[in-house]
Amino acid sequence: MEVPEVPHYIPARPSTVDLDYADLPIIDLAKFSSLGGRAALAIQVRDAMTEHGFFYVINHGFTTSQSERIFDIANVPFEHVTTEEKQRYAGSMKQTGSYQGYKLRQYWHIDGGVQDQVENYNINREVTKREHPHALRPFLPEIAEFARHNHFNVLHPILRLLALGLELPEDTLVNCHGYDAVGESYVRFMKYYPRSDEEEAKTKNVWLKGHTDFGSVTILYSQPVAALQILTREGSWKWLKHIEDALVINAGDALEFLSGGFYPATIHRVVQPPEDQRQHTRLGVFYFVMPDDATKLVPLVDSPVLKRVGVKRRFEDDAAPTMEAWRKGRTAAYGQTELKPASEKGVEEEIIGGVVVKHYN
Repeated sequence: MEVPEVPHYIPARPSTVDLDYADLPIIDLAKFSSLGGRAALAIQVRDAMTEHGFFYVINHGFTTSQSERIFDIANVPFEHVTTEEKQRYAGSMKQTGSYQGYKLRQYWHIDGGVQDQVENYNINREVTKREHPHALRPFLPEIAEFARHNHFNVLHPILRLLALGLELPEDTLVNCHGYDAVGESYVRFMKYYPRSDEEEAKTKNVWLKGHTDFGSVTILYSQPVAALQILTREGSWKWLKHIEDALVINAGDALEFLSGGFYPATIHRVVQPPEDQRQHTRLGVFYFVMPDDATKLVPLVDSPVLKRVGVKRRFEDDAAPTMEAWRKGRTAAYGQTELKPASEKGVEEEIIGGVVVKHYN
C-alpha cells in the first residue's frame, strides 16, 4: 500500500546525564504464543503490576520503521496545522468529559498560577467519529490501523496475562474491552514544549503533577526525552529510561477497581528534562485504554487470588461508577478544579463521584 509522504520528525538524542532510573521488568511478548511462555509471562506481569505498576514490552509486532513513521505522523497535528485550525478542532473536555480533538496549551493549571505547555491531539479508535484537521486526514487509515494493532496485538495479550495473574479465565478482561463496543479508548499524540525559567521556578520543575490514569491500561511508545517519573512503592520518584522500540505499560484506576486493588493504579508525573535535553520538544505517542462504557467498575470477586488476599475497595459495590461516568468525571475535572491540601505531605485531592482522587507533587 502506497502511503502519503510526511515530514520526518527528528527527536532529541538520549540524555547522557546520570539519572536515578527505575529498574522495571521487560516483558517479551514473543513468548506469548506458547502455553508455557504464557504461564511464565503471567507471573512476570502479575509481579510487575503489583510491585511497580509499570513495565516495558518488547517484540510487540511493530518494527523500528513503523515506530518512526507513527512519530512522524504524530508531529503533524502540532507542526502542520495553523493556530486558527487548531482552535476549530479543540475539544470541549470540561463540558463533554471526553478527550477528542485538541487539548491546547495552557488549558491545565499546574501550580503557582502556571498553566501547562503541552498540546495533545486525541483520536477515538473509531477514527471517523469526528472530523480532523486537513493535514491529518491523509493519515487516518494508518492511525486506524495503529489503534487496531495496539488493541488486538498489545492490549489483549496483556489483559489475558493480567486475568491469569488473578487466576481468572483468560478472556475475563478482554470481554469488557471490546473494540466495537461503545467506549473511549483512543490514540493520543502529545507534545511538550520547553518552559521559561520563571515557570519552572513556580512549579518546582513539575510539568504534570503526580497522578493516576483513569482507564485500565496505558500504552506509551518509548521516546528519548527523559521526563516521565514514577512514584515507587517506597515513596521515591524515579525516572523512566528510554528503551528503543519498547512500549511502556502502566495500570490505571479502572484496572485497580476491577482487580479489587490487586493491581494498583500507578502514580506518575512529568518533570523538566535533564540539561542536555532541555531545549527540545518531547513528542509522545499513546494508546489510552478504557473498558467499555457500560462496564460497572466493581471488583472481580470470583478471583481465587482476591479470595486469598482480600479486596481493597475505594467505594461500595452499589456505589461503583460505570466506566463512562468515571472517565467523564476525571476528564472534565483534570487541571480545571481547585485542589484541596490532603493530610499527607505534598498531596492534594479532589472528590469525583464521591471518590477521593489524589494528586502528588
